[in-house]
Amino acid sequence: MKNTISNPMRTALQKLLKNKLATACFVFLVIEIIVLAFAPWIAPYDPEETNVTIKFAPGIWAKLSTDTEYSSKYVPGHIFGTDHLGRDVFSRLILGGRVSLMVGFVSTAMGLVIGTLLGLLAGFYKRLDNPIMRIMDILFTFPGILLAMLIVALMGVSTFNAMLAISIWSIPNFARMVRGKVLQIKEEDYIMAIRATGAKNGRIIFVHILKNALPLIIVIATMRMATSIISISTLSYLGMGVPPPAPEWGSMIAQAKEYMWKRASLIFVPGIAVMLTVICFNILGDKLRDILDPSLKD
Repeated sequence: MKNTISNPMRTALQKLLKNKLATACFVFLVIEIIVLAFAPWIAPYDPEETNVTIKFAPGIWAKLSTDTEYSSKYVPGHIFGTDHLGRDVFSRLILGGRVSLMVGFVSTAMGLVIGTLLGLLAGFYKRLDNPIMRIMDILFTFPGILLAMLIVALMGVSTFNAMLAISIWSIPNFARMVRGKVLQIKEEDYIMAIRATGAKNGRIIFVHILKNALPLIIVIATMRMATSIISISTLSYLGMGVPPPAPEWGSMIAQAKEYMWKRASLIFVPGIAVMLTVICFNILGDKLRDILDPSLKD
């Protein structure tokens, strides 16, 4: 039984690693997750510690400059430089990324569990289909980020509320996609055969149908991670996400926008971190879609 379960996953991983771009994204995300997981021990400085005597210090790239005045401003140990308060940018970057990734993972997981459950029930039970999907349609009428902003505005600004808002925004996406897959799977011959043996609905839904819908769910979850990370960064940029002075990629960009002409790296460093993370999750999700569920290919 163990080999039966593990072989498809091993095969999928082997196919994934045959694609150079997907492999690069996979390796990048694994390294990033490890670094962010151990961020409190890796960060050389307290991310909230200020030192105005070294504010706006450039990063290690200043050592490559031919301008001696500019290169002399580099402060050893601050590889990405310091911000307007003299806080170490590298320490804030990895600890802020830890928050962004945690919010992205938890909000995606919450949306996945609730959305998948609603999608399974709506797709399997015809009497539940209409009421569940009409509620999902109501949530879909709001642009995603505006819905998240509305929820945060009503509940108050906090990391938990931002996470909850993003998860609520994620629910309709999971519910609609899973429902469509369930409608397809439940008409398959093997489901009819399982019904004929007298299997209960609960077993049919959560063992047989859910198992065959997992490839789609994994693909949606991977791509949804990218959206969730952008969402928390956007909310934090607007002052509705992670409250300061705690670091977060979006809030770092927001604080740096006033000094973009003085020290553009304060925007570029967290901006590139968001961009690379989102691109890698999207590419990985796209490749997983082709591997795990070829029927979803364009």
